Amino acid sequence: MNSSFLLLMIAFLAVLGLTVRPMGAWMAPMAEGRFANGAFARFDQRLLRLMGVDANTGMGWKQYTLALIVFNALGALLLYALQRLQGGLPFNPQHFGAVSADSSFDTAVSFVTNTNWQGYSGESTMSYLTQMMGLAVQNFLSAATGIAIAFALIRGFSRRESTDVGNFWADVMRITLYLLLPMAFVMALVLVNQGVLQNLSSYVSYTGFAGHAQTLAMGPVASQEAIKMIGTNGGGFFNANSAHPFENPTALTNFLQMLAIFIIPAGLCHVFGRLVKDTRQGWAILAIMTLIFVACAIGVAAFEQQGNPLFGKLGIDQLASALQAGGNMEGKEVRFGISASSLFAAVTTAASCGAVNAMHDSFTALGGMIPMWLIQLGEVIFGGVGSGLYGMLVLAILAVFVAGLMVGRTPEYLGKKIEPYEMKMVALAILVTPTLVLLGTSVAVLTGAGQAGVANPGPHGFSEILYAFSSAANNNGSAFAGLSANTPFYNGMLAAAMWFGRFAMIVPVMALAGSLAKKKILPVSNGTMPTHDALFVVLVIGTVLLVGALTYIPALALGPIVEHLSLWAGH
Repeated sequence: MNSSFLLLMIAFLAVLGLTVRPMGAWMAPMAEGRFANGAFARFDQRLLRLMGVDANTGMGWKQYTLALIVFNALGALLLYALQRLQGGLPFNPQHFGAVSADSSFDTAVSFVTNTNWQGYSGESTMSYLTQMMGLAVQNFLSAATGIAIAFALIRGFSRRESTDVGNFWADVMRITLYLLLPMAFVMALVLVNQGVLQNLSSYVSYTGFAGHAQTLAMGPVASQEAIKMIGTNGGGFFNANSAHPFENPTALTNFLQMLAIFIIPAGLCHVFGRLVKDTRQGWAILAIMTLIFVACAIGVAAFEQQGNPLFGKLGIDQLASALQAGGNMEGKEVRFGISASSLFAAVTTAASCGAVNAMHDSFTALGGMIPMWLIQLGEVIFGGVGSGLYGMLVLAILAVFVAGLMVGRTPEYLGKKIEPYEMKMVALAILVTPTLVLLGTSVAVLTGAGQAGVANPGPHGFSEILYAFSSAANNNGSAFAGLSANTPFYNGMLAAAMWFGRFAMIVPVMALAGSLAKKKILPVSNGTMPTHDALFVVLVIGTVLLVGALTYIPALALGPIVEHLSLWAGH
């Protein structure tokens, strides 16, 4: 293992660890739904009254879920309209016309669901107004929605005999105004300081060193880049995403962007511990996420440092061999190299963030499989803001249930009995995304419209399709990049996967929150299984890996595993 990668990962985890308590302390009052008395609390109440919201009036899980879905559906309609009308709207110095109907639909669903799958090139498709008023706004609101759901589920565990899981409108306002906006503002200033663009200028034409006329794209990049990372959104201003020097110019910005992706998901683990009155519970969940992440990140780096074995066997030309010296540099920025690219790939796929600083399509077979599998685990290894925690808690409930069956007693988690209704909701939440991924992939590989987008034959082409549907259904947004997906077929199929992958999972999670909130908290007894120790951590890790393995190993065997075996056999 390359020492530079290990040092980078240790530094990254160390800095992340230092942020967990402060972030948890910052978010906990929002999750509790109240603030300490004082000027800030009075400001909060007046602002909510101005919005027509009574924060003291809670919602049942059905009312909360309905408000959430309607709010996001309206956001999708507005973003669709903005793209279709951008040709006649201001802040469009490049005079871009309307985005096509199918691409507008796909993009609207993508950004509203926190997926940010992009079938278009941002700098040649979207006006500044669409980028700012459409995409950036949804980056804030979709992130706030995910955190709000996590808050509701935490309240389900912490409250007793209550039908109240919070107020959706108050949650979204507080998360956006008190958490996401301040963080994004500071992050944007740092990015500008490091050389990231932030202007409304027209594109600049110039003559390059080779004497050819070229165009230098401009735009409000830093403001979108900041929330793209903090909200685990991933939608790049430029087609090259975080590999573009105007989005990610230095080693420092690369490090900060990785940190920004994980900082809220890690802090939410501490919020969970604080609200259930046992911080050990939050540390246990964080330990589960960290252990799986470290193993996967090391795996990506190890396979990328091996390089492609065929270059040595077939005597491919000198330039290609040079790209493999010390590992697989294909598709990677020289200023980041294999170590920073491998860690970034693991971070962005462990969280539901589609940002990339290297092309995953150019990774080795198993180096690309690990990020794909991180997505397929359900985006629970840190995961998206909010979605990672509530996804992991669903799997923790499953682990507790399995443990209860082993010892022959009614399973409990944090004093709440896990009964048939809760397990039905857990099963629904777990089965939604694999169903969408595997059905979507099957349809794509069996139809002419699906096959038309594949440029690579054999198992690698299959991997591209499998990655696309895994990314869409799990609301990640990154891509293998070898698939031509900006077609009516893929825009429609992937949009459906994104929408149902988000909201068909949210409904059972909210039902779970509502059911848990109604229950009594049982006192700890001699038969209570501890859910904060090493045994619980191992049990949940086993559950996460087992669910992922049983679901996706057959499909992975047809793609990256076959490709790896073929390469190492010399084919």
